[in-house]
Amino acid sequence: MIVISPRAFVLARKELNSWFNSPAIYGVTVFFQLFVSVWFYYLQHFFAMDTATLRPFFESFPLAFIFVVPVLTMKAWAEEKKLGSLEILFTMPFTDLELVLGKFFSCFALIAGMVLLTLPVPLSLLPLGYFDMGVILTEYAGALLLAASASALGLLLSSVSKNQAASFVGTAVVLLTFSLGLNQLVNILSPDLPLKLSELVIYLSLSAHFESFSRGLLDSRDIGFFLVTTVLFLFLNTQVLIFRRWK
Repeated sequence: MIVISPRAFVLARKELNSWFNSPAIYGVTVFFQLFVSVWFYYLQHFFAMDTATLRPFFESFPLAFIFVVPVLTMKAWAEEKKLGSLEILFTMPFTDLELVLGKFFSCFALIAGMVLLTLPVPLSLLPLGYFDMGVILTEYAGALLLAASASALGLLLSSVSKNQAASFVGTAVVLLTFSLGLNQLVNILSPDLPLKLSELVIYLSLSAHFESFSRGLLDSRDIGFFLVTTVLFLFLNTQVLIFRRWK
Protein backbone atom coordinates (compact mmCIF):
# COMPACT_ATOMS: atom_id res chain seq x y z
CA MET A 1 0.00 0.00 0.00
CA ILE A 2 1.39 3.40 -1.04
CA VAL A 3 1.03 6.13 1.58
CA ILE A 4 1.57 9.74 0.48
CA SER A 5 3.18 11.81 3.20
CA PRO A 6 1.31 14.99 4.26
CA ARG A 7 4.60 16.85 3.81
CA ALA A 8 4.18 16.54 0.04
CA PHE A 9 0.94 18.50 0.32
CA VAL A 10 2.66 21.11 2.49
CA LEU A 11 5.18 21.68 -0.29
CA ALA A 12 2.38 21.69 -2.88
CA ARG A 13 0.54 24.39 -0.92
CA LYS A 14 3.72 26.49 -0.81
CA GLU A 15 4.10 26.14 -4.58
CA LEU A 16 0.47 27.08 -5.15
CA ASN A 17 0.78 30.17 -2.97
CA SER A 18 3.81 31.19 -5.00
CA TRP A 19 1.87 30.78 -8.24
CA PHE A 20 -1.18 32.70 -7.02
CA ASN A 21 1.09 35.63 -6.16
CA SER A 22 2.37 35.68 -9.73
CA PRO A 23 0.45 37.34 -12.59
CA ALA A 24 1.72 34.63 -14.96
CA ILE A 25 -0.80 32.07 -13.76
CA TYR A 26 -3.71 34.36 -14.54
CA GLY A 27 -2.37 35.03 -18.01
CA VAL A 28 -1.94 31.31 -18.67
CA THR A 29 -5.44 30.60 -17.41
CA VAL A 30 -6.97 33.23 -19.68
CA PHE A 31 -4.95 31.88 -22.61
CA PHE A 32 -6.21 28.34 -21.98
CA GLN A 33 -9.87 29.43 -21.78
CA LEU A 34 -9.60 31.56 -24.92
CA PHE A 35 -7.74 28.88 -26.86
CA VAL A 36 -10.26 26.08 -26.27
CA SER A 37 -13.22 28.42 -26.78
CA VAL A 38 -11.94 29.95 -30.04
CA TRP A 39 -10.99 26.49 -31.29
CA PHE A 40 -14.47 25.13 -30.56
CA TYR A 41 -16.72 28.01 -31.59
CA TYR A 42 -14.80 29.52 -34.48
CA LEU A 43 -12.29 27.04 -35.89
CA GLN A 44 -14.57 24.00 -35.53
CA HIS A 45 -17.75 26.01 -36.31
CA PHE A 46 -19.82 24.37 -33.58
CA PHE A 47 -23.07 26.16 -34.41
CA ALA A 48 -22.81 25.08 -38.06
CA MET A 49 -22.31 21.41 -37.14
CA ASP A 50 -25.96 20.80 -36.25
CA THR A 51 -24.80 18.00 -33.94
CA ALA A 52 -25.03 17.84 -30.16
CA THR A 53 -21.44 16.83 -29.47
CA LEU A 54 -18.57 18.39 -27.56
CA ARG A 55 -15.93 16.16 -29.10
CA PRO A 56 -14.28 19.03 -31.07
CA PHE A 57 -14.13 21.02 -27.84
CA PHE A 58 -12.20 18.38 -25.94
CA GLU A 59 -9.96 17.62 -28.91
CA SER A 60 -8.45 21.09 -28.36
CA PHE A 61 -7.21 20.19 -24.88
CA PRO A 62 -4.08 18.25 -25.97
CA LEU A 63 -3.16 21.18 -28.22
CA ALA A 64 -3.62 23.69 -25.40
CA PHE A 65 -1.53 21.55 -23.06
CA ILE A 66 1.41 21.85 -25.48
CA PHE A 67 1.65 25.53 -24.51
CA VAL A 68 0.26 25.53 -20.98
CA VAL A 69 2.13 22.61 -19.39
CA PRO A 70 5.63 23.90 -20.29
CA VAL A 71 4.80 27.28 -18.72
CA LEU A 72 3.70 25.66 -15.46
CA THR A 73 6.56 23.17 -15.19
CA MET A 74 9.54 25.01 -16.66
CA LYS A 75 10.56 26.74 -13.45
CA ALA A 76 9.75 23.86 -11.10
CA TRP A 77 13.31 22.50 -11.01
CA ALA A 78 15.23 24.60 -13.54
CA GLU A 79 14.65 27.77 -11.52
CA GLU A 80 15.56 26.01 -8.28
CA LYS A 81 18.91 25.02 -9.79
CA LYS A 82 19.51 28.49 -11.22
CA LEU A 83 18.85 30.21 -7.88
CA GLY A 84 20.73 27.57 -5.91
CA SER A 85 17.66 26.86 -3.79
CA LEU A 86 17.65 23.18 -4.76
CA GLU A 87 20.44 22.57 -2.24
CA ILE A 88 18.32 24.30 0.40
CA LEU A 89 15.43 21.96 -0.37
CA PHE A 90 17.78 19.00 0.09
CA THR A 91 18.56 20.19 3.65
CA MET A 92 14.86 20.30 4.58
CA PRO A 93 13.03 17.32 6.08
CA PHE A 94 11.63 16.17 2.73
CA THR A 95 12.42 12.96 0.93
CA ASP A 96 13.13 13.10 -2.80
CA LEU A 97 9.74 11.53 -3.49
CA GLU A 98 7.99 14.14 -1.34
CA LEU A 99 9.74 16.94 -3.22
CA VAL A 100 8.67 15.49 -6.56
CA LEU A 101 5.09 14.86 -5.44
CA GLY A 102 4.83 18.35 -3.98
CA LYS A 103 5.82 19.89 -7.31
CA PHE A 104 3.53 17.50 -9.19
CA PHE A 105 0.46 18.10 -7.03
CA SER A 106 0.79 21.87 -7.40
CA CYS A 107 1.18 21.74 -11.20
CA PHE A 108 -1.62 19.22 -11.60
CA ALA A 109 -3.93 21.26 -9.34
CA LEU A 110 -3.35 24.35 -11.48
CA ILE A 111 -4.07 22.54 -14.75
CA ALA A 112 -7.07 20.73 -13.25
CA GLY A 113 -8.42 24.11 -12.14
CA MET A 114 -8.07 25.44 -15.69
CA VAL A 115 -9.85 22.39 -17.07
CA LEU A 116 -12.72 22.74 -14.60
CA LEU A 117 -13.06 26.43 -15.43
CA THR A 118 -14.23 25.34 -18.89
CA LEU A 119 -17.40 23.83 -17.38
CA PRO A 120 -19.50 26.89 -18.29
CA VAL A 121 -19.03 25.98 -21.98
CA PRO A 122 -20.87 22.61 -21.88
CA LEU A 123 -23.32 23.87 -19.25
CA SER A 124 -24.33 26.81 -21.42
CA LEU A 125 -24.91 24.50 -24.38
CA LEU A 126 -27.05 21.89 -22.62
CA PRO A 127 -30.35 23.71 -23.35
CA LEU A 128 -29.54 23.70 -27.09
CA GLY A 129 -29.75 19.94 -27.56
CA TYR A 130 -29.39 16.50 -26.04
CA PHE A 131 -25.87 16.07 -24.74
CA ASP A 132 -24.90 12.81 -23.06
CA MET A 133 -23.62 13.81 -19.60
CA GLY A 134 -21.86 10.48 -19.25
CA VAL A 135 -19.82 11.25 -22.36
CA ILE A 136 -18.99 14.75 -21.11
CA LEU A 137 -17.81 13.42 -17.73
CA THR A 138 -15.69 10.80 -19.51
CA GLU A 139 -14.12 13.49 -21.67
CA TYR A 140 -13.25 15.54 -18.59
CA ALA A 141 -11.78 12.45 -16.92
CA GLY A 142 -9.58 11.88 -19.97
CA ALA A 143 -8.46 15.52 -19.94
CA LEU A 144 -7.41 15.23 -16.29
CA LEU A 145 -5.52 11.99 -16.90
CA LEU A 146 -3.74 13.56 -19.87
CA ALA A 147 -2.92 16.61 -17.73
CA ALA A 148 -1.39 14.38 -15.05
CA SER A 149 0.84 12.55 -17.53
CA ALA A 150 1.88 15.76 -19.30
CA SER A 151 2.64 17.50 -15.98
CA ALA A 152 4.82 14.62 -14.80
CA LEU A 153 6.67 14.68 -18.13
CA GLY A 154 7.18 18.45 -17.91
CA LEU A 155 8.60 18.18 -14.40
CA LEU A 156 10.99 15.45 -15.50
CA LEU A 157 12.27 17.58 -18.38
CA SER A 158 12.58 20.58 -16.07
CA SER A 159 14.76 18.53 -13.70
CA VAL A 160 17.25 17.75 -16.48
CA SER A 161 17.22 21.22 -18.08
CA LYS A 162 19.78 23.92 -17.36
CA ASN A 163 17.31 26.82 -17.42
CA GLN A 164 13.66 27.70 -17.88
CA ALA A 165 13.96 28.40 -21.61
CA ALA A 166 15.45 24.97 -22.28
CA SER A 167 12.78 23.35 -20.13
CA PHE A 168 9.97 25.20 -21.93
CA VAL A 169 11.22 24.39 -25.41
CA GLY A 170 12.04 20.77 -24.54
CA THR A 171 8.65 20.12 -22.95
CA ALA A 172 6.75 21.83 -25.78
CA VAL A 173 8.65 19.87 -28.44
CA VAL A 174 8.18 16.53 -26.68
CA LEU A 175 4.46 17.16 -26.07
CA LEU A 176 4.02 18.28 -29.68
CA THR A 177 5.78 15.13 -30.87
CA PHE A 178 3.80 12.76 -28.70
CA SER A 179 0.50 14.56 -29.26
CA LEU A 180 0.63 15.17 -33.00
CA GLY A 181 3.99 14.20 -34.45
CA LEU A 182 3.76 10.45 -34.00
CA ASN A 183 0.34 10.26 -35.63
CA GLN A 184 1.52 12.33 -38.58
CA LEU A 185 4.65 10.18 -38.86
CA VAL A 186 2.58 7.01 -39.11
CA ASN A 187 0.27 8.61 -41.69
CA ILE A 188 3.25 9.60 -43.82
CA LEU A 189 5.24 6.38 -43.47
CA SER A 190 2.43 3.86 -43.03
CA PRO A 191 2.95 2.17 -46.42
CA ASP A 192 6.59 1.51 -45.53
CA LEU A 193 6.27 0.78 -41.80
CA PRO A 194 5.69 -2.77 -40.54
CA LEU A 195 2.30 -3.17 -38.88
CA LYS A 196 3.80 -3.93 -35.46
CA LEU A 197 6.01 -0.84 -35.60
CA SER A 198 3.07 1.35 -36.62
CA GLU A 199 1.03 0.01 -33.73
CA LEU A 200 3.91 0.71 -31.32
CA VAL A 201 4.30 4.30 -32.54
CA ILE A 202 0.56 4.92 -32.23
CA TYR A 203 0.57 3.36 -28.76
CA LEU A 204 3.14 5.93 -27.61
CA SER A 205 0.97 8.81 -28.81
CA LEU A 206 -0.79 10.77 -26.05
CA SER A 207 -3.52 11.97 -28.38
CA ALA A 208 -4.26 8.42 -29.52
CA HIS A 209 -5.02 7.37 -25.95
CA PHE A 210 -7.03 10.54 -25.34
CA GLU A 211 -9.14 9.93 -28.44
CA SER A 212 -11.23 7.20 -26.81
CA PHE A 213 -12.13 9.55 -23.95
CA SER A 214 -13.16 12.24 -26.45
CA ARG A 215 -15.60 9.66 -27.88
CA GLY A 216 -16.97 8.99 -24.40
CA LEU A 217 -15.30 5.59 -23.99
CA LEU A 218 -13.62 4.50 -20.75
CA ASP A 219 -10.96 2.09 -21.95
CA SER A 220 -8.91 0.49 -19.17
CA ARG A 221 -5.90 0.32 -21.50
CA ASP A 222 -5.91 4.08 -22.00
CA ILE A 223 -6.48 4.74 -18.29
CA GLY A 224 -3.60 2.41 -17.49
CA PHE A 225 -1.36 4.13 -20.05
CA PHE A 226 -1.83 7.56 -18.49
CA LEU A 227 -1.41 6.24 -14.95
CA VAL A 228 1.69 4.21 -15.79
CA THR A 229 3.36 7.06 -17.69
CA THR A 230 2.59 9.48 -14.86
CA VAL A 231 4.15 7.17 -12.28
CA LEU A 232 7.10 6.42 -14.58
CA PHE A 233 7.90 10.10 -15.17
CA LEU A 234 7.63 10.86 -11.45
CA PHE A 235 9.90 7.93 -10.63
CA LEU A 236 12.50 9.11 -13.14
CA ASN A 237 12.23 12.62 -11.71
CA THR A 238 12.97 11.18 -8.27
CA GLN A 239 16.03 9.37 -9.63
CA VAL A 240 17.31 12.63 -11.12
CA LEU A 241 17.02 14.29 -7.71
CA ILE A 242 18.80 11.40 -6.02
CA PHE A 243 21.63 11.72 -8.54
CA ARG A 244 21.91 15.47 -7.97
CA ARG A 245 21.78 15.05 -4.19
CA TRP A 246 24.81 12.76 -4.22
CA LYS A 247 26.62 14.34 -7.15
